[in-house]
Amino acid sequence: MSPVDPLKSLFWVILVAALAPIVARVLPGRLPAVVFMIIGGVLIGPEVLANASPDDMSLLSTLGLSFLFLLAGYELEPTLMRQPPGKIAIRSWFVSAALSLAVTALLYQAGIINDFVEIAIALTTTALGTLLPILRDAGVMDGPLGPYVFAAGAVGEFFPIVAMALLLTSSGPIGGLFALFGMAAATLIALLIIRWVKRKGWGEKLRLPEDATGQTTLRWTLVLLAGLVLAADDFGLDVVLGAFLAGVVLRQWAPVSAESLERKLEAVGYGVFIPIFFVTSGMKLDIISILENPLRLLLFFVLLFAVRGLPQLFMYRGQLDRVQRWQMVFLTATALPLLVALADVGTESGLMLPENAAALVGAGALSVLVFPLVATTLKSKSTATSVESATG
Repeated sequence: MSPVDPLKSLFWVILVAALAPIVARVLPGRLPAVVFMIIGGVLIGPEVLANASPDDMSLLSTLGLSFLFLLAGYELEPTLMRQPPGKIAIRSWFVSAALSLAVTALLYQAGIINDFVEIAIALTTTALGTLLPILRDAGVMDGPLGPYVFAAGAVGEFFPIVAMALLLTSSGPIGGLFALFGMAAATLIALLIIRWVKRKGWGEKLRLPEDATGQTTLRWTLVLLAGLVLAADDFGLDVVLGAFLAGVVLRQWAPVSAESLERKLEAVGYGVFIPIFFVTSGMKLDIISILENPLRLLLFFVLLFAVRGLPQLFMYRGQLDRVQRWQMVFLTATALPLLVALADVGTESGLMLPENAAALVGAGALSVLVFPLVATTLKSKSTATSVESATG
């Protein structure tokens, strides 16, 4: 097969990204646009039409993944972790982690997998960055469930990232721990610089332009993102950790035009780079491997639901009603970006079997297709029942 022109790859990827929300709106079923981006990526990728190559999109896809975690980190309110939603989310994650270790050990003993650590981490993840736009459109984040979903999603992204840093670095757990300390130091330095700049009032003194051709705050946000992502890479950590921490630091920056900056970040992230990441993720799916062994994908899909989702029924029994707890089950079991990162790390290091990597990412894509739709449908039915009870 002759190589694809990078410009041609870019055209097809952007075309899929542009068509996905239109298709999502036209077709019945209220499927999120992310699903059609992944499906479109499969169609234009090397496994089907071969219109585009994922290698051509590697850097832009990494930027998209970075923006996804930047926005998730930016949305995180640290005080939420000290409140009931955060405390329950942390306890719930450790319950999922214990279940994941037990289940993965059984799979390992049965000879189904040999990539113990990657699978164990994968089953504890939640795709907060993927869920946020879907749930906002459905009005879920504005209700009483919002803080619980956000806290569970933030923990389900950050803790697995830390586990990846400790357990999947080439230097081993001790080296990973030192790398985490180094990353924490880099983040602290960035925070201290930002606070010093704010205290000195340099933004006001220089009257830096925020609109038209200036866009200074947005540009410095990109400097912060690129800097912490580069630091994570230099420390041998996955770039998602640097991106997430960049979002947390950016939250502390909180410039006067924070609302304007958030709109710009969403425009650049969701408008350009994040769709490229999802389309490229579809292009990377090893469809042949999945079709040869679909039961492996189904196994991981069920385990995501059982290990990460089902514990929420018990953990939130004192805070949420039955319908809301079932919504939490489906929402926390939704995973994809970290599965892509884990699959990339695992296959590059030779620790993960290619068929497991393909099945894991496929299960994540299927979870994005199914679980948020079920959760939002439960919300709609619950609302309709409440209205009927009130009018009856």
